Parts: sequence; structure tokens; C-alpha cells
Amino acid sequence: MKKLLFILLILVIIIGAIIVVKNFSGNSQNYHNILRKSKIPATAIKITPQTDVNPPKSFSLEYSDPVPVLGKVNTAGAEDSAFILPDGNTLYFFFTPDVNVPVEKQISDGVTGIWFSKKINGQWQEPERVFLNDPNKADGDGCEFVQGDIMYFCSVREGYTGIHWFSAKFKNGRWQEWKLADFNPDYKVGELDISSDGSELYFHSDRAGGKGGLDIWVSKKTNGRWQEPENVSAVNTSGNDGWPALSPDGNELWITRDYALWRSEKINGQWQTPEKMFGPLAGEATIDNTGNVYFTHHFYKNDKMIEADIYVARKK
Repeated sequence: MKKLLFILLILVIIIGAIIVVKNFSGNSQNYHNILRKSKIPATAIKITPQTDVNPPKSFSLEYSDPVPVLGKVNTAGAEDSAFILPDGNTLYFFFTPDVNVPVEKQISDGVTGIWFSKKINGQWQEPERVFLNDPNKADGDGCEFVQGDIMYFCSVREGYTGIHWFSAKFKNGRWQEWKLADFNPDYKVGELDISSDGSELYFHSDRAGGKGGLDIWVSKKTNGRWQEPENVSAVNTSGNDGWPALSPDGNELWITRDYALWRSEKINGQWQTPEKMFGPLAGEATIDNTGNVYFTHHFYKNDKMIEADIYVARKK
């Protein structure tokens, strides 16, 4: 869902930015106080594992079948693009209340964007919004990746043409000091993950030199600069291989392919051929220190997406 969302966001900003910004800036609501559920249509029906016609399954004996995360994260809206901190106690995700709402209205609904939840006694608590822009400025933020006190996120926002990567710093209890990230635009960095030691940047891209569609690439940092990306050929196919996620120890690389999650293991320093782990309609993995895998599961009816939830597959 998110890939489509941001493609549409680019088109909306380019074609109608003036209108969007004007409408957004003229709204005097206090966006900090808007609840997610207040924007979900009253007619929305929450899909559950019992009513899901395409429940995700585990294809590995290492993992239990995936289930929705417990607590208050999932709603009848769309929770997407999860990112779990290594300790497993903080979960970031993208939210929009109604996937049928035009993108230009999502931008200004006051709730579409990045949220986070804390886990207490095994239950995820009521999420809070992450604000990454000045008040009353139009933006569409997503694709969040957090490492220490730094967040990388992609955004379409007022004052910029198209989509860009930004970074923000966590200081005094909130994210601030957002600025353009230092990725070379020639690299065409798509959704990303960075190794725990900060030395390798994995991302998907349709840049030239790949096997076709989206490929996984890696750029290594030398003297503080990201070097020319290399194709991670062992995990790529002629189709779309994207949304890379590294395990905290750096020995597993998870990717999304054919509406399922696949895992490659590093053996003797080399990535191996990926194995299918979870599906169907499973994507955008993120892994905690114990090996539990969090991901997005989309719900469809008559080939139309209804909503999305964050699921977890627990390592046995």
C-alpha cells in the first residue's frame, strides 16, 4: 500500500500542491489532539483472523503462524510499514484512516502519518503521533527507520518537489531537527535498512544495473560517506524484490517478494538464496533482538484492499 501511496503523493504534490497547502494551512484544528479512531469511517468493519479470507501462514518450523499484535495498535483503518526497536518494546508504524480517501485529503486529515506505541506487560498501548514538520505545513511522511536517536523517513512536503529522504533527531522527548538526508540522489535510494554498526545501507531501487523491477542494493560507508551501491545479486530476481530488513545481528536479510516475506541468511560472509517464510499478503518485515518478525498484512475483498494491520510471527 505504501508504495502506491507515495507514488500518488508525488503526483498530487506536483499537480496540485498550491491547493493542498492552502487547504492545510487554513485549517485551525489542533492536530496534536486528534485521535486516530475519530477519522475512521463509522461504516468501517474491523477484519479479524476469523474473518480474514487470506490469513498469513508460516512456512518455516522456526516460527509460529503470524497473529495481530496485541493491544491498541490495529484498527479498522490501515496500519502499515512497521518498524520495531531491537528491544521489542517500541513499535513505529504508518497510519491512514481510510484507504479509499483521495491522497490529497489524507495529507490534511490530521492523522495520516507516522505513529508509535510502547509495549507494557505484553500489550501495545495507545499510539501517539510523531510530528516531523513545522505546524500548518503540508507533508506526507512514512517509510520510517530508527537507529538510536536518529530517524530516517521519506516525505513529500511543502517546499520540495517530489519525494525525499529526511532525518530527524530525538532530543528532549521528541523528534526534531529534521533535515534532508545525505544520500546521493544518483543512488535512487528506496525503502531502506541500515546495519546495526552503521556501516552498510541496504535499500530497494529500480536503478540501472539490476536484474529487473526493484532490486536490493547495498552501499558501504567509508570515511563518513556512502559509496557506490552494489547489487545484492543473491537475493534478487527479474521481478520486484524490495523492502529490505536486517536482523539486529546482521545475519539475516528479509525482503518482500510476490506478496510474501522471504529470508536470506549470511553464511561465510555471503548472502544465500532466500527462502519463503510467511504469506500470503505479508510484507515490510522488521525484526527484534529475539528474532520475532513484525510485518504488514493487507486485507482484500473482491480484489480491493480494505485495510491493513501489523502482525507478528514469533520465533519458537
